[in-house]
Amino acid sequence: MDTNAQNKEKSSTKLANFLEQNKIHKKDFAQMIGVTLSYIYNLIDDSIPFSGRSVTLERIATVMDIEPEEFEEYIIEMEPKPYNKNLDFLKGYLKLFEKKKRKEIVDILRGAKQLPINYLELEKMYSLVDTDKADIFNIWIEVMVDYLNTGGFNTKLNEALANSMFECAKKYIFKK
Repeated sequence: MDTNAQNKEKSSTKLANFLEQNKIHKKDFAQMIGVTLSYIYNLIDDSIPFSGRSVTLERIATVMDIEPEEFEEYIIEMEPKPYNKNLDFLKGYLKLFEKKKRKEIVDILRGAKQLPINYLELEKMYSLVDTDKADIFNIWIEVMVDYLNTGGFNTKLNEALANSMFECAKKYIFKK
C-alpha cells in the first residue's frame, strides 16, 4: 500500500489494521498510550471520532511508528521535535517494558519527555533491549551533557570539570 493510499485510509481502519498485523492486544495498546480499553474499542468501532488532541495522536503514531500527520485529525504543532538517535532502537521493544512503564517510554519516544538522567533507571531501560554496559554509559553521558547545558552549565567552557566527573562516574559504575 503506497503512502498516499495509507494517508487516505480512515484513522479507525488504520489503527485496527495495525493492531491486527502486529498482533498487539487492544489492552496493551491502551496502556502504551495512556487511555482506557473502552476508548480503543470505541476508536476502532468508529463510535467516537479520533481526537485532534496532539498528545493522544502522537502517542498512537509513535507506537505505530508513523508520523502523526498521517492521521487526518492531527493538528500540527509549531515546534519541531528534536531527534535523538538513542531512541531509534527502543521503538521495536515497547512490549518488553513493564506495563506501567510503557506510556512513559512512548512519551520519551515522541519527544514529550527526556531520557532519565538517573543512571540506574537508564541502565534498567536499556538492558531490556540487550545494550552493552559501555554503550549505556555513553548514552548516559550524552543525556547528562544535554541536561547540564540546558541547566546553564557550559560543558565546553568547563570541559575539564565535566570530563573529571564522567571519569569518576565511569570508575564507580564499572567497578560494580
